[in-house]
Amino acid sequence: MTIQFDTAHNVKANEEFKAPLIALLSDKLNRFSHQITKLEVHLSDENGNKDGLNDKRCLLEAHVQGLQPTVVKNHAPSYEQAVGGAIDKLKGSLHSTMGRLVDHHKQ
Repeated sequence: MTIQFDTAHNVKANEEFKAPLIALLSDKLNRFSHQITKLEVHLSDENGNKDGLNDKRCLLEAHVQGLQPTVVKNHAPSYEQAVGGAIDKLKGSLHSTMGRLVDHHKQ
């Protein structure tokens, strides 16, 4: 699974910033790592330099071979929380999609 970051101009995403997020993504999506060929992580701060509640946004786009990309997004007070919430949504969506594929192949 290749993890690719795309950040808004107001998000400073150096290696120190990305490392814990990559570890979180790899750990939480380990079950799907063989199915996901590429995971795009889009991060933005919707209020820019101003403080705001739940203004950090994470959009995850998971590319699974043979399927349309699965896209989820989550807003939270911090990037780690935004990524964590998006991971939970993505896991639910992938679990549902993979379950339907397995059920379809059994018929």
